This record gives sequence, C-alpha cells and structure tokens, in this order.
Amino acid sequence: MKKTAVDIFSGAGGLSIGAEMSGIETVLAVEYDKYAADSFRQNHKETNVQNKDIRNVNPLEYDIKNPFILIGGPPCQGFSISNTKTRNLDNPNNWMFKEYFRFLEKLEPEWFLFENVEGFKSFDNGNFAKNIENEFKALGYTTNSKVLCAADFGVPQKRNRFFIVGNRNGITFDFDSMKKTPHITVEEALSDLPKNLANGEKREICKYTKNPDTQFLKLMRKKSKAPTQNIVTKNKEYIIDRYKHIEQGNNWQSIPPELMLNYKDTKNMHSGIYRRLDSKKPSVVIANYRKSMLIHPDEHRGLSLREAARLQSFPDHIIFQGPLGYKQQQIGNAVPPLLAKAIFDRILKY
Repeated sequence: MKKTAVDIFSGAGGLSIGAEMSGIETVLAVEYDKYAADSFRQNHKETNVQNKDIRNVNPLEYDIKNPFILIGGPPCQGFSISNTKTRNLDNPNNWMFKEYFRFLEKLEPEWFLFENVEGFKSFDNGNFAKNIENEFKALGYTTNSKVLCAADFGVPQKRNRFFIVGNRNGITFDFDSMKKTPHITVEEALSDLPKNLANGEKREICKYTKNPDTQFLKLMRKKSKAPTQNIVTKNKEYIIDRYKHIEQGNNWQSIPPELMLNYKDTKNMHSGIYRRLDSKKPSVVIANYRKSMLIHPDEHRGLSLREAARLQSFPDHIIFQGPLGYKQQQIGNAVPPLLAKAIFDRILKY
C-alpha cells in the first residue's frame, strides 16, 4: 500500500521531493504563494495543490483517509536569528503553527514532520519550541527534536534546520541513528553544469559539461537530459567590479573602500554579503542569494538558478515558476530535499 503525505506551508516542495525520493506520495499540498504553488503543481502532477490561505482550508474536504505523515513548516521569518525587527511573539507569522495542530488533529496521521529555521529552537529562550512540543504530545504523539546540518546528509550546503518528528504509536524517532555522509563541495556539486555563464545570462536549456561521475550527480540528473533554467541575475557593472576583488571564501570586506561609497555605514554589514563561495567546501546558506550577492566561486557573477537549486539538492528536472526573483526565493526558502529524504528514509525503517 502506497504511503501518503499531506504537505502544508509547502513552498515549492522541498519536503515533498524528499518524500518522493523515499517512496512517499504527497496527495495534498497547501501553499499561499501563487508562484510557489505553481512550481509545486508543475513538479507533482498527481498532487492536489491548494493555493489558498491555510486558515480557509478544511483538510477533511479532500477525502484523505489516514495519511502516513503530515509534513511542513509554518512561515519562519519571525523566528530567524537574522531577523532583528520582528523576532518576537507579536509577529503574526509566529502563530501559524496553530494551523499545523489543526491539520494534525483532523487527519490523525501515523507520523508528522515539523520543520523550521534553527532560530526556532532558541526563540523566547527555548520556551516556544518546548511549548510546541508539549502541544504535540497533548495530541497523542511521542516526539523528539533536533537541529540538523544539511551538509551531513548529502546536501552540498552548510544549512541548519530545526525538526520535530512525532509518532502516534509510541515510537521515539532517533535522530542520532540517521546515516551521515561525507560532505560534498561546491566544486563537486556544480562540476557538470554550464561554465562561463554571463552576467544576466538567460539560457533555458544548456548541455552538461561531463558525464555524472559521482553518486550526487547521478541522483541530480536521474530524470534530466539537460540542465534547464540557467538564469543569472543581471547586476550593474559596479557590482561586477566589486566581485573581482573577492577571493573564494571572502566577503565584502575585500572590496576597496572607494568602491563601497554608496553604503552609509559598513560597520554592521552581515558577513554573508558579497561572499564568494569556496569551491573546496560545502556552500554557505542559500537563502536570499540574489539580495546577498552570493558569488560564483570562479566567475564574476551571481549564481544561476540551476546552480542554486543544485546546492539545495533539488534534482535537475525540477522546474520553478514565476518571475526570476520569486523563483530564487522559492529555492532559498526550501528545505533541502536530500535532508528531508534522510529523515523519511529513517522513518520508513521503523
């Protein structure tokens, strides 16, 4: 019997792609953003995708009987450590988890997977996460939680996410038993993608530059004949001039002061701004990589959409919908599919 998932706050579908890799079929997805929902629909033809405010969705309307697992993560802007303006209990996004409880209570799945940013665990001195976990326990679930680093599970990126996994039958999910893998570097992850893309390049279809010679490349190319969406944001020439001064692993601090005169104050600039990726290490976090001016390791340009998707472990056949900025944000917001797959693989062993 096919195991099924319901994915809420689904975004473009990072969790569901991981579930699919593990053999779990997502039968219902709920996502408020139109373009993210369009991307999900594009890549999951059999899934019922509801592009609605989750507060207006009744999960019992869709004839879903005993799904194996409920997956998803409420909006995380309010919990992010980098968010200094609205990281408080008054941010309305911080209370969307109540909708997660509502779906869990109505659908009564065997398992659930709740994810959020690393800052969720420390928010309100850790009390918020503890209270959430207690609410899950009150619904009859045995829970466990942990912050995981994506790079430990086949994703070429050092990205931490917070997870709570729960089970209705008294099973305590053991995060420590998940199988870790050697880290994959940026160079290894991007080695077969098109080289010498220009600033502002818009090549929908290119050719791979070599045969897949690693397990990661084989997995990324399993359903793809060619890399698509090789699209690079067009930056102004003065920004490209700044890129030329930055070596791998360095950031805006390598840029001569005379090229940064349009910044009133650089004292409080984030270390991730104007960072050139180090080809010999996993990537830094792929979040809003366009706004932070994340730089290709060897070329004086930003990352292409496909390169960013690779560093998030999205397989190459996945297509993103909407204007370029929205596509980039969908990639940056997602849970890396291979990180999700590692959790689902372990769940299925119980």
